[in-house]
Amino acid sequence: MNALPSIQTILLDGWILRYSNGYAKRANSVNPLYSSTENVAKKIKNVEQIYQKKQLPVIFKLTSNVFPHDLDNILENAQYDRVGLTSVQILTLDNIQQVPSRAYITFQDKLSDEWFMVFCKFNHIDKSAQTIIKTMLTNIIPKVCYVMLLNDNNETVACGIGVLEEDYIGLFDIVTNEKYRRKGFGELLITSILNWGKSNGANYAYLQVVNDNNPARNLYQKLGLKKPINIGIELKGD
Repeated sequence: MNALPSIQTILLDGWILRYSNGYAKRANSVNPLYSSTENVAKKIKNVEQIYQKKQLPVIFKLTSNVFPHDLDNILENAQYDRVGLTSVQILTLDNIQQVPSRAYITFQDKLSDEWFMVFCKFNHIDKSAQTIIKTMLTNIIPKVCYVMLLNDNNETVACGIGVLEEDYIGLFDIVTNEKYRRKGFGELLITSILNWGKSNGANYAYLQVVNDNNPARNLYQKLGLKKPINIGIELKGD
C-alpha cells in the first residue's frame, strides 16, 4: 500500500478502504487487515454504500492476514465472486548477478515526463487515466527509482519501478516494449532494479504476479524468485 499509494484512504473499523478513481484494483479495494468490533454484515453493507457512492465496484483484497479469518466465505455467501488470484514472491539478494556493462540503463529518483510517457505508451494507458496514475506515483513516500533500459539505438525497450522500504525492494510495473519481448530485456531490467536495491541497503526483493500470467511467472522463476509466501485473492461484488 505504501509502494502504490491510493488517491484517498480511510480506516473503517479495522478495514482500510482505498480509492483511486478506478485505476488498478489494488488501489481501489478494501483491505481487511485489522481486528474490528462492528457486525461484519453491517460493515459490508456500509462499505458497499461508500464505493457505490463513488461509482466504483466493491473489491475486497484478501490475504491470509484478514479479519475475520473466514471473510472469504462470508463474502462468497453474500454473492461476491473471485476475480483474481495473485502470488507474492520473494528473493534474497545475496548472490544477485551484476548487470553487464554493455547495458544502458537510466535511474531516476523522481518521476520524469520522459519516463512517464514511455510507461504509458508501453502499457497502452488511456489519457483519461494518466492524471490519476501520475498523482499516485508522485505520492510515493519511500525511496523509489524509475528505471529505463535502452538499446544500442538509444530506444527505450523496457521500464519499471523499484520501491525501497527498510531492507525490501519491491518491483512494480515491469514492462517491455512489445517489439522487443522474449529477448532478455525484462530480465536485464529486473536485475538492474535488484542491484539498485542492494546498493541502497535492501536484502530482499518482492513482487506480486497474477497466477495465470505464465510468461511473467517463468521469468521470475528464472531469476530465482520463490513460490508464493502468501496468496492474495480479490472478491468483487456486483
